[in-house]
Amino acid sequence: MKKNLFEIRDLDKKVYEEELASFLPKKIIDTHTHVWLKKFKFAEPADQKRAVTWPALVAEESPIEELMETYDLMFPGKTVTPLIFTSVTRADDHESQNRYIEESAKKANVPSLLYAFPEWEADNLLAQIIRGRHLGIKVYLNLAPAYISRKEIRIFDFIPPHQLEVLNKFHMILMLHIPRDGRLGDPVNLAQMMEIEDKYPNIHVIYAHIGRAYCQEDFGDAFKVLKQTKRLVIDFSATTNAEAIYETLNCVGSGRLLFGSDLPILRMRMRRICENGAYVNIVPKGMYGDVSYDPNMREVSGAEAENLTFFMYEELRAFKKASERIGLGTQDIEKIFYSNARTIYDEVQARLYSGSALL
Repeated sequence: MKKNLFEIRDLDKKVYEEELASFLPKKIIDTHTHVWLKKFKFAEPADQKRAVTWPALVAEESPIEELMETYDLMFPGKTVTPLIFTSVTRADDHESQNRYIEESAKKANVPSLLYAFPEWEADNLLAQIIRGRHLGIKVYLNLAPAYISRKEIRIFDFIPPHQLEVLNKFHMILMLHIPRDGRLGDPVNLAQMMEIEDKYPNIHVIYAHIGRAYCQEDFGDAFKVLKQTKRLVIDFSATTNAEAIYETLNCVGSGRLLFGSDLPILRMRMRRICENGAYVNIVPKGMYGDVSYDPNMREVSGAEAENLTFFMYEELRAFKKASERIGLGTQDIEKIFYSNARTIYDEVQARLYSGSALL
């Protein structure tokens, strides 16, 4: 364990104590966290990269002990339970990373998801989920077949129908990070989201990051379309756009929204702005190495840098702003930060591991 994982400044204490501590419930479930060890990660070929690279500047690994320490540092007085899954590319030792999730979930007594590859056959997928006592799977666009260009990846390219059938049969969780440059508003994404809603009604689908709608230009007609849904769930992990959170609440209500962080990247000291439809992370000069190559990163110094708190607190500030605008009550906030997730986890756990579900 590292000593002093990260610094808690007077500014951070002020933000937490004056803006967040009394607003947040005592018990919190963080439904979106990554846990991995650097010894199982290997360099990904540049021509295979399909995702932004700046998150790697925050932490080169994320052991379970550091995740739990992060909650102690950032949420004094609260009890936080994470849903954990790993983070892999095809270059990594994914078997070892998934095994580490199994071990970490057991050690910390927290729920977990298997990080799944689209080519796995149904029986293999189910066997791995049950072996690790996972509640479902996490999938990601970078595992789509290599011959598909990044801009053309579709949801079903990395979570194919035969795997959706397994999840649907056993009422499991699917944590889904949608692809494509159009993000939440992309018509192909929306069509396939609606298809999953219609064809696989038993899956607890959690759409991460409000479908990556980090700026208002990402919305499109999404909220009008998704208003028709009755089951899909959305987490607002790594989202600091209060308008996106407000529109999500308008769309699905407090019963289908979940708090998620995306730790460890939420340890970043930053604030986020949108320019020409793209997000930019404003960070202290020199804190994250050379970021000059990255259009999603911009450095500042002096008083502006000193006034930057954690990504985590910026996300929570955005949620608080949206919740006050729409008029959420204490019970709504408790549902979003705890009981919505607890209900899903308990249902899946009982169905999968009660002793008879798989007979």
